[in-house]
Amino acid sequence: MSVRKPVERPSGPPPAVMQKIRQHLSEPELQGLRTVFILRATAQHVDNAISEWMAGSVGSVARYQILMALWASKGKGISHKHIVAAMGVTRATVSGLMAALERDGLVKSQVDGEDRRKLIARLTAKGEAVIKKQHELNLVKFRAVFSSFTSEQLSSLTTLLHRFREAFAAPDEP
Repeated sequence: MSVRKPVERPSGPPPAVMQKIRQHLSEPELQGLRTVFILRATAQHVDNAISEWMAGSVGSVARYQILMALWASKGKGISHKHIVAAMGVTRATVSGLMAALERDGLVKSQVDGEDRRKLIARLTAKGEAVIKKQHELNLVKFRAVFSSFTSEQLSSLTTLLHRFREAFAAPDEP
């Protein structure tokens, strides 16, 4: 079995574009820009890797999120409306995901006995088996990824990433 080597993508604009950008930025600003490019490339790589992990069983990260939420509900089920809110996506997106999960036999949705406007989703036995298997695979993969980091390094990285996100969420300066 061969191991696929990740494709190395450029982590910034082409050299000619960078040369033009350099003319207008100070050294600290250039360092910040390089950081943004590296962060974006890293985030894309992580997203691609996780999507690849999910592709063989649950199909996608979004489907995994739904299946995990249903698994965590321990058979009580979750309303489609709650899934929409938890994922921060549109009803149409969840509707499409749920339809596909139902077609695959992983989820069953029923009208709520108390409120006929609500659809309640629950895992099927097949869905529970699939999410358990994916969860175990994720644990193995995450343990391998994080084994070379100390707790302090992960804590520092988390703090920096939060600061980075907050800085980009800050209102624009005049």
